[in-house]
Parts: sequence; structure tokens; C-alpha cells
Amino acid sequence: MKEFLSRLFQRIMKGWTWALLIVLAILIKWVSLYPGWIERNYTYGIYPVISSMQRFLLGWIPFSIGDLFYSFLIIVIIVKIVRLFKAIFKRKVNRAFLLKGLRQLIFIFLLVYVFFNLLWGLNYNRIGIAKQLGLDMKKYSLEELDTLTFILQKRLNDYVLLAGPAQRDSFYKKRNLFRESYEAYKDAARQYAFLEYQPKSIKPSFFSYAGNVLGFQGYYNPFSGEAQVNTTVPVFTQPFIACHEIGHQLGYGKENEANFSGFLACRIHPSPAFRYSVYFDMYNYAIGEVYRRDTAAARIFQQNLHPQAVKDIKEYRDFYLAKQQLVGKAFRSLATFILTLHLKGEIKCRIH
Repeated sequence: MKEFLSRLFQRIMKGWTWALLIVLAILIKWVSLYPGWIERNYTYGIYPVISSMQRFLLGWIPFSIGDLFYSFLIIVIIVKIVRLFKAIFKRKVNRAFLLKGLRQLIFIFLLVYVFFNLLWGLNYNRIGIAKQLGLDMKKYSLEELDTLTFILQKRLNDYVLLAGPAQRDSFYKKRNLFRESYEAYKDAARQYAFLEYQPKSIKPSFFSYAGNVLGFQGYYNPFSGEAQVNTTVPVFTQPFIACHEIGHQLGYGKENEANFSGFLACRIHPSPAFRYSVYFDMYNYAIGEVYRRDTAAARIFQQNLHPQAVKDIKEYRDFYLAKQQLVGKAFRSLATFILTLHLKGEIKCRIH
């Protein structure tokens, strides 16, 4: 592994490669200043070809190739860190060693920055979904927020009765979840042509349990074109998470735009479980904003929520609270272990 990585770096880190990466990085930064150009030439020009090819090549594989790539990178990083500490311990760290490491770090940063943006990241600078829908984006009032929250709560209370245990439980089979997410976008594309999604590539994440600790429910891998879903979170949230990640695949880089893309797909899909999932998420966004502005109004809304929705909100919060407590316990154990080692060292020093 060491020899392979060393040879790989030697072959890649040539003078012309540095020049090419620097030029490309400058060009990327320059074109990012022109959203209209990106929308026309990248989002609806180059990017659909790239993403479709990625999904065509890797979408049929039942597991995430991108997660395997990330796992390999994590191993490489751990090995590098261990070697660094060994070099520090053996006092082999000198100026030449540090300069070589810094040079490699800058090169890797440039490489990742360029490929990330060329494969997907430029979509962060596009005009976006509001322009596509002809929406007038402006600051909203508290009254408008209250109206929106009332509508979302009504939808949530309606669909919680329809999205029964049988529908929810069907999503424990991930093929059902991913198939219906794909169908949701097929339905949405009949009304919004820009939501056409073909071919599909959405998979469970290898890092779902880590995601519970770190706080992510899904992510898009721009290097493989795969959308990953954390399939260990409460099942009633997963349909919207899956549709959100497909939104990223369609070129919506910003979280709020991927949310809106997922909203359009879920609300059109005939499945009550999909509709409940999206309104559950949207209501929680809205009620959180109401709480920040008017606590009394938020409490009234919560009193009018269906008991099953209240139960789901509690399950959702308890799920993440348990993970946070687990992390806190792990950090406390680690701190106690380090402190014990420190005290043992002090005692030994005093004895000697």
C-alpha cells in the first residue's frame, strides 16, 4: 500500500499537473460569478451528461461504490496520521518532511476542489429552482408564517391517519423505499419537466450509524453520482430524505433547493406515507421558526397536532437525543482515560 501510494503521487504530482489544477481552480472560481452561464451551460449542458453516465455505470450495483472510495480514503488518512505521530516520536520531523507533507496536502486539496466542482459542485452557483418556478423570493411576515404552519399542520394531521403501520413498515425493505422514490420523481416530472430523473442510483449508506452520531441523514457523492440514505433513522422520515438526495442528483446543490425538489416530488406522489414524510419535515421546519418568533403561538399549534404526529416527533427527538448522549458518554470515558493516564504518569514521576 505504501509503495503504491508513493508511486501514485510521484506520477500525478508533475509540474504540468500543478499548472493545470491551478488554472482550472481559477476558471471555476471565475465562472461561479455568473449563475446564468452556469445554469445554461453547466447545469443543463455538461452536468446531465456527467451525472447520467455515473448513474448508468454504477446505479445497478446494489452497494455504494462511493462509500467504498470514502472508506479507502479514511484508511489512508488514518495511516498518514499514524506515520506522522511515529515520525514525531522518533524525531524524524524536519523542515524537508514538513514541506513534503504540506505540498501533498495542497495538491490533494486542489485535486478534490477541481473534481468536486467539475462533477457537481458548480451547481451551488446556479440560478436555482425559484427561478424555474417563477417564485418571487422576499422576506415573509409572522402572519404569513402562521398561515403556512397552519396549512402544513392540517396536511400533517390528514396524512398521519392514512399513512398507517403497513405503509411505514414496507420501507424497512429498502428496495420499496428506493423504488417509490424513483416513482415519485416520475410523477413529478409530468408536471415539472426539470425534475426528470433517469437513470436511478440511490442506495443505503455504509456510514448510517456514524451518521446518527454526526447528524447526517443522507448525502450525495459527486465522485460516483450515487445518493446515499441513512436507513437507520425513524422510518417515517426516510421517504423525504430519499427524495431530498435525488434532488441533489438532479443538480440542486443547496440544501433548501434539494428540500424543495423533494417536497415537489413527495407531495405529488400518491403514497400517503410519502406525503406524511414531507409534511412532517416541513412542519418541523416551520414550527421551529414560529418558536423563535412567538413561543405562545407555537404552543397552540402543538396542542392541535394529531397524537400520532406528536408521538412521531417525540420518537424523532428521542432518537437523536440518545445518540448525543452516547457521544457525550464516549467523550467522558475518553477524558477519564486520558486523565487517569496523566495522573499515573505524575505519580510515577513523584515516586522516582
